[in-house]
Amino acid sequence: MNIIEMIAKEFQLKETQVQQTVALIDEGNTIPFIARYRKEVTGGLSDVVLRDMDERLTYLRNLQERKEEVIRLIEEQGKLTDELRQQIEEAEVLQRVEDLYKPYKKKKATRASKAKEKGLEPLALKILEQRQETGKAEDFAAEFADAEKGVESAEDAIQGACDIIAEMISDDPELTAAIREKTRDIGVITTEAVDPEEKTVYEMYYEYSEGIDKIPNHRILAINRGEKEKKLKVKVKTDTGKMEELLCDSAITNEKSIFTELIRDTVADAYKRLIAPAAEREARNMLTERAEAEAVKVFAKNTEKLLMVPPVKGARIISIDPGYRTGCKIAVLNETGKLLAYTTVYPTEPKKDIKGTEAVLAKLADKFKINTIVIGNGTASRETEEVVADFIRKSGRDINYTIVNEAGASVYSASKLATEEYPDLDVTVRGAMSLGRRLQDPLAELVKIPTKSIGVGQYQHDINQGLLENALDNVVEDCVNRVGVELNTASPSLLAHVAGINMSIAGNIVDYREKNGSFKERKELKKVAKLGEKTFNQCAGFIRISDGKNPLDSTSVHPESYSVAEAMLYKLGIDKTELQRGGIPDIDDRIWAVYGEEEKSKQLKTRAKGLAALKELSKKNEKPKRNMKRAIEKMAADLNAGVLTLSDIVAEMKKPGRDPREDAPSVVFRNDVKSFDDLKLDMELEGTVRNVVDFGAFVDIGVKNDGLVHISQMSSKYIKHPMDVVSVGDTVKVKIINIDRDKQKIGLTMKLK
Repeated sequence: MNIIEMIAKEFQLKETQVQQTVALIDEGNTIPFIARYRKEVTGGLSDVVLRDMDERLTYLRNLQERKEEVIRLIEEQGKLTDELRQQIEEAEVLQRVEDLYKPYKKKKATRASKAKEKGLEPLALKILEQRQETGKAEDFAAEFADAEKGVESAEDAIQGACDIIAEMISDDPELTAAIREKTRDIGVITTEAVDPEEKTVYEMYYEYSEGIDKIPNHRILAINRGEKEKKLKVKVKTDTGKMEELLCDSAITNEKSIFTELIRDTVADAYKRLIAPAAEREARNMLTERAEAEAVKVFAKNTEKLLMVPPVKGARIISIDPGYRTGCKIAVLNETGKLLAYTTVYPTEPKKDIKGTEAVLAKLADKFKINTIVIGNGTASRETEEVVADFIRKSGRDINYTIVNEAGASVYSASKLATEEYPDLDVTVRGAMSLGRRLQDPLAELVKIPTKSIGVGQYQHDINQGLLENALDNVVEDCVNRVGVELNTASPSLLAHVAGINMSIAGNIVDYREKNGSFKERKELKKVAKLGEKTFNQCAGFIRISDGKNPLDSTSVHPESYSVAEAMLYKLGIDKTELQRGGIPDIDDRIWAVYGEEEKSKQLKTRAKGLAALKELSKKNEKPKRNMKRAIEKMAADLNAGVLTLSDIVAEMKKPGRDPREDAPSVVFRNDVKSFDDLKLDMELEGTVRNVVDFGAFVDIGVKNDGLVHISQMSSKYIKHPMDVVSVGDTVKVKIINIDRDKQKIGLTMKLK
C-alpha cells in the first residue's frame, strides 16, 4: 500500500507535495508552524487541510500495521495463501481487514467448534459440495454417528454439520460485507418508549421509525441518549427474507441437491443467530460514529467562531453573574481586566431588592466610570437584564449592556488554575470576573476553560470524549496561533496553546518573566528552562513583543526570515522603525517603484481594432494595470526568497501584528429589553446567533429564551447545513413565525422577503 500515493489521490495533490508535507509532520513540526511558515514546502496548504491529511496519514499507517499483524497471525496458523495475502494487502479500510481475518480469529467455544471436535467438519464440507442428488440426508450422515464422540445419531451429525456451515457462512468476508451493505440500504431504526405513560423530552420517539440511509445525525444522538437514560428501546429492523435470499444465492449451488432445504434452514439460522445481531450492531455503531464525527465538526466550528469573537477594547465593566437566592455576584473591571471591586446585589426573587441594586450600580458606575455592563446568560439572566435595562433607561447614563455565554464559568472558577490565579477571591467572584473578561478578550479567557465545557454544540457529553477533546484542542491551538500571543502579558493558559509550548514550558516562561522582567526580544526565549532550539523554532513566529528592541518581533514574521525582511526593507528604502508607527500601508507602491513592470491591457495587445481602439481607450483614460504578483516574484528572485513567504511578509508589513478577529462580527450591545409578552407574530428583530446545530440555529433576540431558526427557514435556496449560512456570533435579522407561550419557545425565519 503506497500511503503517499493514496493521500495524493484523495486530496488531489502532487505526490511530491504530500511526501514533503509528511516529512515535516514526521520531523515533529506542529500543524500551525507548517501551515504558516512552510508554505513553500506544502504549496500553501491550510491548517484545515493539513490536519485532515495528518488524520488520514495516521489511519493509513495504523491500517498498514494491522495488515502486517493479521498476515503474521494467519501465517503462524499455516493457513495463509497467496490469494488471501493479496486480499489483505489490497484492503483499503480496517473493516475489510477484520472481515478477512475473522475465519482465522481464535474464538471462545461455539456450537461449531464443538461439532468440529466431534469430527463433523468433513460432513459439513460434503453437504456444502451439494453433489448428492438422490437419497436422504440422514442416510448420508449416518456414517458420522459415533456415540463415543457424543454423536448419538445421524440427526445429531447433521445438526453439528449445520452448526459448522452456519459459522462458515457468518465468517465469509464477502457475505459479511454484502449483508452489512444491505442492512444500511434497507434497514430501519425503530424506537419505542420504555414507559409510554411517562412524559419525557423523547416523546416524539415513543413510536418512531426511520431508514438507516436517511436518519439525520442529530436524531441518532437524541435516540442514543434516550436509550442510555432508559427512556427508549431501540432496534434495527430489516427484511429477513431478502437477507436470507442474498445468503442463499451464494450458499446454494445446486438446487437439485438433497441438501438444498437443509442449507436454506442453516442460512436462516446463521442469519438470525450469528449474522443479524452483528450486522445490526455494526449499523448502530456506524450511525453513531457518523453522528459523532459530524457533531464534533459542528462543535469545533462553533467553538472556533466563539474564540475568534473580536475583543472589546476600552470597556470598563460591571460584570454580573446572575442568581436567585444567593443573589447576583458583581465584579468591576478596568480596561485591562484588573479587578477594581466586587459585591453582591439581590434584584431577583426572593428578595427582589431592585432599588438597592440600582443604588449599587449607580455608585459603581460613577466611581469607576463604567461604560459597559456584562450579564451572564444562565439562571436569572433575563430577570437581571430587565433590571439593568431599566436602570440604564432611568439613569440616563451612557452605558450599554450585553449578554455573554457563561458556559464553563463555574468550571473555571472552581478549578485549580483559578485558585492559583486568585487565591484570595471567592469562587463566585472569580466566575463574575471571567464573564467580564470574556467580553474584553474572549480567546484569552476561554482558553482557561475545558473546551468541551464551552457549550456551543449538540450532545457534547454523549459523544466520544477523546475524539471531541482532540478536535477542540486543535481548534484552540489554531485560533491562538492565528491571532498570536503577546509574550509579556499572556497567561500560562494562553501560552500553553502556542505551537511547540506545553503547560510546563508556559509556566517556565512566566517564572522567567517574573524574575527578569519583560522580554526585550524573541531570542531571549532560548534562556527559558526546557525551551530549546526546536521549541523556539516552532513558537517564535506566533509570539509578539510590542515594545522590544527589534520592531520585527512585534510581527508574525518568523526570526528565520528576518534577513529576508530586512533586505526587502533596505531595497525599498524603508526604515523598520516604521513598523512601530502603524506599519507601511503604501508598501505596494514602494515595491512597484522598484520591481514593477507596466502590464498592457488586452485591448492594447491586440491590433485587431486598430487606431479606433486606441482612441477609445484614451477617452476612458485607462491606465496600465499593475501586475503585483509578477513584481513580488521579481523581488523574491532578487532576495533569493520563496514567493509565498515573501508575500506573507509584505502583507504583515502593511499592518504589523494585525488581529484577524477584526474581520469577525462585532459584539451586539443593548440598552433596552423585551419581555416574552412583547413578542408578536411577524415581528422583525435583530439578534445574535448563540449556537448552530444540525437542524438550525439558536438566536438571542433579547428575551428569556433563544429563538430557533430551523434549517428550512434559513434560505430560499437548498442548504446542506446551517453553517453554510450562519456562524456563532453572527448578527442576523429574523422574523417571528411561531410563539409557544406555554413552552416559552419561539420559531424564527431568516426568509424576510
